[in-house]
Amino acid sequence: MAIHWPTNYLYEAHMTSAFDPIRIAGGTLPNRIAVAPMTRSRAAEGGLPTDLVVEYYTQRASAGLIISEGIQPSVVGQGYPYTPGLHSAEQVAAWRRVTDSVHAAGGRIFAQLMHAGRIGHPSLLPDGLVPVAPSAVTPKGQVFTAEGAQDFVTPRALTGAEVRATIADFAEAARNAVEAGFDGVELHGANGYLIHQFLAPGTNRRDDEWGGTTENRIRCAVELVKAVSAAIGAERTGLRLSPGNPYNDMAGAEPDPQPLYEALVKEIDGLGLAYLHLMEYGPDARETTLALRKHFSGPLVLNPATEGPTDHRALALVEDGTADVLAFGALFLANPDLPERLRTQGPYNTPDPSTFFGGDARGYTDYPAR
Repeated sequence: MAIHWPTNYLYEAHMTSAFDPIRIAGGTLPNRIAVAPMTRSRAAEGGLPTDLVVEYYTQRASAGLIISEGIQPSVVGQGYPYTPGLHSAEQVAAWRRVTDSVHAAGGRIFAQLMHAGRIGHPSLLPDGLVPVAPSAVTPKGQVFTAEGAQDFVTPRALTGAEVRATIADFAEAARNAVEAGFDGVELHGANGYLIHQFLAPGTNRRDDEWGGTTENRIRCAVELVKAVSAAIGAERTGLRLSPGNPYNDMAGAEPDPQPLYEALVKEIDGLGLAYLHLMEYGPDARETTLALRKHFSGPLVLNPATEGPTDHRALALVEDGTADVLAFGALFLANPDLPERLRTQGPYNTPDPSTFFGGDARGYTDYPAR
């Protein structure tokens, strides 16, 4: 980890900044500014990234690290239309075009592996499959499908053997990611998707080894981290968490998240992971971030909760030691050359939410660099 000077250190020129390099995944990132993972729903049939996807990621190669959109590790892991996968030879070959282009532009890119769990719909899945989850708890709300918005369905609870098989799917997808040229993988344990569903008592009502106690509810995340680390190396494995995040009908599902996440982070610390990635939500999020940081000895990537847009003002979180790397979402979407714009404190292009998901180049690859 980088040395963090005290916030009252007199010689500001020596303070760690977001534009300093950092060692992650066996290499050196030229800066500490990351592209946060963002679903864009631009994949072609078969979960294949297209020429537009190649262009989108290559445009953002000046980031210290690109973390890809969520990529399903298996067929049943898909939760939205037009999202990409890493479970077939065709998908591996298509992603190789993306990673080759990013590397040629001087960038580094991790694949975020995301199993949506109960967030999805049978119309998105082949062969009569239905979404799966730790327990058969129906999420409130609707999901977007090719036929429009539809009510969530009751997921099928995974058997113990199927939990083990799902962990194996993640490990195989991680090997596919490395074959496709990614520099590492991030496991998506946030935002109400499968790993998060195992962590939360409101969505995990099991009474076997995968549920009930804190030790059992963190078991899936811990076993996933260990399996992927064994498959591709811990130094190429990251984990994303979002304690207390209500997204995807998780409101109230984690009544007291901090003790559980502290137990999880303590359990995975010492494995030599590439990083821990925290997405903050809510007024008490920073307190949880600082508590978890004390238990993790590797680099901390932070997608911070801020008042107003997350812009150059957030860079102080690297300077004061709160985080080692900052992940920017919508601002990086709208500003492909964001590191340079952060350095000059703007100006910034404004993101257009109407083009965030699905569509063509508009709102995807047509944001201008300076």
